[in-house]
Amino acid sequence: MAAPSSESQFVTFSLDNEVFAVPVSVVREILDHEDAFKIPHGPEYLLGLRDVRGQGVPVIDLRLRLGMTKTEKTPHTRALVLDVPIGEKTLTLGLVADRVFEVIPFRTDEIEGAPDIGVRWPSDYIAGVVRRNGGFVVIVDLARLFSGAEMAMMGSAGRLAATA
Repeated sequence: MAAPSSESQFVTFSLDNEVFAVPVSVVREILDHEDAFKIPHGPEYLLGLRDVRGQGVPVIDLRLRLGMTKTEKTPHTRALVLDVPIGEKTLTLGLVADRVFEVIPFRTDEIEGAPDIGVRWPSDYIAGVVRRNGGFVVIVDLARLFSGAEMAMMGSAGRLAATA
């Protein structure tokens, strides 16, 4: 009898025609997309701040952060509110997704590493890739997605909103 492989739960969502996933353990809630309060001089992908149950949460257009085109708001557009552990701290942020699909388990042995294409490319945000329904699901490593300086700025934006 084969030993059971461990599995983890992920929330799957789309950006354009691609499917991505984040661990369900970091997802606080999923909200309808609303326009955020703009923050001057922030990076293009920082849409601004949103009030989430009394907390100012920085909202990120993940498509822009990954070098894709800007998200166009539709009735399916959602914001995933995430609590991302970064070292000793937890950063709360909202990620805008074109559509959120489902919570799904992936077995550890199904998760492959980022593909090697023979040249350097910014793939450090990829925690793994899972083959599914004739395509792929990219698991996002949220802690690596943003540099330390960007995370500090996002944390500052959230603290600024909390004191306003």
